[in-house]
Amino acid sequence: MLFCIYAVLAGNSILIYDHMMTLPEEIAFIWSRPKALFAILFLLNRYVALLGNICGLVMDFVPVSDESCSKYALYRQLAIFFQTMIVCIIMTIRTYALYGCSKRLLAWMAIVMIALLGPACAGTFGRYSGNVEIVPGVGCNETFSKDVAARIGLAYVALFVFDLFIFILTVYKIYKTNSLSWLSFVTRKNIIDVIFRDGVMFFGVMTLSSIPNILTYYIGSVGLRGSLSTFTSCMTIAPASLSSPLGST
Repeated sequence: MLFCIYAVLAGNSILIYDHMMTLPEEIAFIWSRPKALFAILFLLNRYVALLGNICGLVMDFVPVSDESCSKYALYRQLAIFFQTMIVCIIMTIRTYALYGCSKRLLAWMAIVMIALLGPACAGTFGRYSGNVEIVPGVGCNETFSKDVAARIGLAYVALFVFDLFIFILTVYKIYKTNSLSWLSFVTRKNIIDVIFRDGVMFFGVMTLSSIPNILTYYIGSVGLRGSLSTFTSCMTIAPASLSSPLGST
């Protein structure tokens, strides 16, 4: 339980810190300009995640009844699912623009997203017809049986596969434009180098957070299953700012 609490605090601390550090740039480059579709998605990604995680942070440390906790558990999964979908849409639009608005590529990305959406939905919402145990006396925390944990883990596996797919497309495009160089990590020669650098950083952060989270569902003990889900959710959203119009600016 102590590890779970530390993981929740760490994820929320990073998310709130990221929000505070980039707020001046957000006001200058997003709020003071006309709101295009991408800017609206950026704001949704920022504030839905921030408010949802703050609410979750409170619920994680306030003792509640089993009934209220069960309702919150469903709300929490819906919030994470919605946040993840926003991030995936942002990454899809970004890759679509990188490939010169290729309709064929957009169709393939849509097919991949829809194909992965099935396991993600089954893993996220299917568990509520199964066994969920509420741990009393320590706020709203959950433990899962092995079968339920394996099903929930499918959603995070699907998300990781999609991130890998987008990362491969980004690296391939940079390679084809002959802009792939070691200096791309440390310099801003052009927008292509910025996209490559931010894409590598985003995928690296996602890998370091997603893989341990997935492993907790499949090989972790009962107390550790899902203990990194909040941390992974926060890390999915905070680095996405690098891939937004604000990050490119």
